[in-house]
Amino acid sequence: MNILIFGAAGDVGRRVVAEALARGHVVSAVVRRPEQAATLPKDVTCQVADIHPDSVPVAMMAGQDLVISALRPPEGQEPLLVGLTRAICLAAEASKVRLLLVGGAAILKLPGKDTTVLTEPGFLPEHLLPIAKACQQQYELFESMKADDWALQAPPAMLVPGERTGHYRRGLDELLTDNEGNSHISIEDFAVALIDEAELGLHKGQRYTVAY
Repeated sequence: MNILIFGAAGDVGRRVVAEALARGHVVSAVVRRPEQAATLPKDVTCQVADIHPDSVPVAMMAGQDLVISALRPPEGQEPLLVGLTRAICLAAEASKVRLLLVGGAAILKLPGKDTTVLTEPGFLPEHLLPIAKACQQQYELFESMKADDWALQAPPAMLVPGERTGHYRRGLDELLTDNEGNSHISIEDFAVALIDEAELGLHKGQRYTVAY
């Protein structure tokens, strides 16, 4: 499978690149700076481009079977996420390419409640509210534009570097927690789940979440 990854130099993007390559996929990456391209594996074809919310060239997606967007704006520029996502969605739509978005936990309902990670009073620290709100808007955009074969994968409450175990659970609208109430997954296993979805297409046209 030919896979194009936006945000390939980020924490999630790097793991997704590694997982896709390990499974024998042909990986292309979009990064903002030449020095970022130099940090990725030599087997990756890199395109250096400063992506803007007003446009993503359709030509970028030529010959691709799947586009994965793992973009996350820098702190203080969180609102850019919605415009960047819209541009990628429009280019994917025009190219008729499958799209897999990395979303945020903000959109998930808390177990047994009608409130979400974003709307539950006091659940999120103040400094996380800007990216949580941006992820909510990103999800709303996904819902308004999605094609039948697009999907959005949301993380649990905690997404941190760790080990690749190859094991995780899937859910849909609700934040997944373990028996002790923890909601977490390593970035490595989050990447495993993304490439599983790329290969299996279990959640076409849906949002879903993964956790231990």
